[in-house]
Amino acid sequence: MNGSSAPGGWSHPGGDAPRDAPHGTPDLPRDAPGGAAHDALHDPWAAPPPADPWAAPPPAPSPHPSAWGAPSGDPERPAAWPPAPEAGQPWSPPAAPQRGRTARLLGAGSAVLLLSVAGGIAGSLLQERWDDSRTYPSVTLPVPAAGSAERPEGSVAAIAAAALPSVVALQVESSAGAGTGSGFVLRTGVDGDAAFVLTNDHVVAGAADGGVTVVFQDGVQVPGEVVGSDTSYDLAVVRVERPGLRALTMGDSGSVVVGDRVVAVGAPLGLQGTVTEGIVSALNRPVTAGLDGAEASYIQAIQTDAAINPGNSGGPLLNTRGEVIGVNSAIASVPVVGGTAGSIGLGFSIPAEQARRTAEQLIRTGRAVHPVIRVSLDSQYRGEGVLVLDQPGAVQAGGPGDRAGLRPGDVVLAVDGRPVTEPAELIVDIRARQPGDTVTLTVRRGEQTLEVPVTLEADG
Repeated sequence: MNGSSAPGGWSHPGGDAPRDAPHGTPDLPRDAPGGAAHDALHDPWAAPPPADPWAAPPPAPSPHPSAWGAPSGDPERPAAWPPAPEAGQPWSPPAAPQRGRTARLLGAGSAVLLLSVAGGIAGSLLQERWDDSRTYPSVTLPVPAAGSAERPEGSVAAIAAAALPSVVALQVESSAGAGTGSGFVLRTGVDGDAAFVLTNDHVVAGAADGGVTVVFQDGVQVPGEVVGSDTSYDLAVVRVERPGLRALTMGDSGSVVVGDRVVAVGAPLGLQGTVTEGIVSALNRPVTAGLDGAEASYIQAIQTDAAINPGNSGGPLLNTRGEVIGVNSAIASVPVVGGTAGSIGLGFSIPAEQARRTAEQLIRTGRAVHPVIRVSLDSQYRGEGVLVLDQPGAVQAGGPGDRAGLRPGDVVLAVDGRPVTEPAELIVDIRARQPGDTVTLTVRRGEQTLEVPVTLEADG
């Protein structure tokens, strides 16, 4: 405590004077002149003779005379203590033994120690007897029956066993640092032993600086090359060279319904080969990620409550047949001190049909195309529907919207009968389609409500 006194002032620099003698008074033998009997009327600390703790007890037979230090004598008549005075001599108490409370405490402590040791020895002997009397050397337990690793088709275990060899972890080194994510084998047999792995764009972003390492379930690591990526759809394709790979089957995401069982596989937080289970919680959920203008991703997602955490990105979402119905891409989270929480049961996957179409474009041309209607939307509008910006040029001349008859100030209420309430929902719905598709927009213009067919075209 750096020399400070204890709380409450319990400690003093010089210490307290002893309480067994007044200041400046020497200790005197209690049987000497000037001792306790002599100074009883003058020494305020002296105890009067009747209270002397060393006064002789009444004579009485002692069962253990040696304990009092008495001389040995007739065993039938133990010597009394203290001894009687000789004839003609006044009786006075003998000199008190030079011992105090400390000696008595030491004696008591020794007795307790002896008892403790004796108790320990007795306990040890008792334990040995207990062990000897409670063991059964002839008893054997039945050996467990032989088990089986086979599981019924459609079980989570069967789905995981089939999918895990085709799911990979991706390690990315870039100037911005290191990152990890997931992916899965999409196509094999390319240029002999090469294969394509599908993942998220945000997983491999910046990989051109340091490359990508693809880690398989069996621990084998091979270098990967990014063939193409697209931020808007948050998808990327990586080429690897390894023989004997098996591609996962892409399923029909259009046939998925809310409540279907699903399984997510990936490497959350670097924990490769993690399998989680859940259901489809919602469909056509508009999700935007990034929100950096042109760098934002727009996903018309499959929502699931299967646990998805950072590192699951790019891994597959599988149906009960083991088919890929989505590519895990984003999660909703809640803020906590110092960051955000992990999975709260709100995960989002890019539908398999969108992923397959975009991956094919990236493999063939290195880039993806995006359907557009070429109108500008008012992000500040808070009324019903989505407002086309009410200013000149908001509907691009000659574009799909202009050709369909859209005007600045129109309010889009629905797309093919599905209501939209904010700009991201309209953008996501359009991006989920293909150039050349025709959609019907429900539009409010003044007091009129119109149905406006618009044929989408590719951007760029």
